[in-house]
Amino acid sequence: MQAFPYSTTATPTAVVVPPSLALPVIESSFPRQLHPYWPRLQEKTRLWLLDKRLMPADKVREYADGLCYTDLMAGYYTSAPEEVLQAIADYSAWFFVWDDRHDRDIVHGRAGDWRRLRYRLHTALDAPRHHLHHPDPVVAGFADSVLRLYGFLPSTWNQRFARHFHAVIEAYDREFRNRTEGYIPGVEEYLTLRRLTFAHWIWTDLLEPSAGCELPDRVRKNRVYRRAALLSQEFAAWYNDLCSLPKEIAGDEVHNLGISLITHAGLTLEQAVDEVRRRVEECISEFLEVEQKALVFARQLDDGTVGGKELSAAVESCVGSMRNWFSSVYWFHHESGRYMVDSWDDRSTPPYVTNEAAGEK
Repeated sequence: MQAFPYSTTATPTAVVVPPSLALPVIESSFPRQLHPYWPRLQEKTRLWLLDKRLMPADKVREYADGLCYTDLMAGYYTSAPEEVLQAIADYSAWFFVWDDRHDRDIVHGRAGDWRRLRYRLHTALDAPRHHLHHPDPVVAGFADSVLRLYGFLPSTWNQRFARHFHAVIEAYDREFRNRTEGYIPGVEEYLTLRRLTFAHWIWTDLLEPSAGCELPDRVRKNRVYRRAALLSQEFAAWYNDLCSLPKEIAGDEVHNLGISLITHAGLTLEQAVDEVRRRVEECISEFLEVEQKALVFARQLDDGTVGGKELSAAVESCVGSMRNWFSSVYWFHHESGRYMVDSWDDRSTPPYVTNEAAGEK
């Protein structure tokens, strides 16, 4: 389904992309798609956020739709069954809430709260059913979304997802310590950490339930398939850094590719912006080359058997979703209230977050 021509908000208006962030190749060569389930997805995720108490009712009412979290997922996993897309969208919304909680714990020096949350998320990941009624909404919401995701594919996929997300939790802890200590990682160190804090392999794992098939190792570890997946995620992470740079400089952040380049490569702000943008554009151009090879690989998997035909179709669907990620991420950054820093009363404090830790006033 072709997405709305301008925006997925209730009253579509032309989206103005600042020249420094505009990527004409995305706008011309990556047509925007949207899952036909999107309107219901938005409604049900909004209700899920309320039911799980992940955002206060007034913040859900005022900000949830404008944050466009469901738009991001509906523009990515466009071939997913509705139940799968709903589980992914709720999990994604949870991820953003968790990211905000992590940020507020850092800003307000709540090391003990973060340490407890980190431990509880690790345990909930391994035994989500036992944490569905945890008093901390972030833990209970995580358990609910993970348990649903675990229901689509075999236990081997669940174990891989859990392994990948345990690493994400630990990367968030590393970021917590870096920011608390004012430590700005070097460029290569940052890029390695960013692949984890952006959860590259989680979003790639979720391509599989969307395609209705757990991919065998020979596919997932295929050089071309893996490179296409990585490029789509690197683009998203680095474009996010490009768009987030003003917000993160305002908030005295230390985790941004631009900030690492300024600190460790001696670049000016303008030079750092140019360098991040160059990397973003290189991701796009290389993906366009690798994508064709990945599609050839997908077709070669069809060996005339029923299983081969199904696997070929699943891999082709996954590669198509990787392509979708470029446009979905791009437009999300220009429609979501998450990045409209200039409209906030305090550029370092997003209006959609609460500053209290769980159980505190």
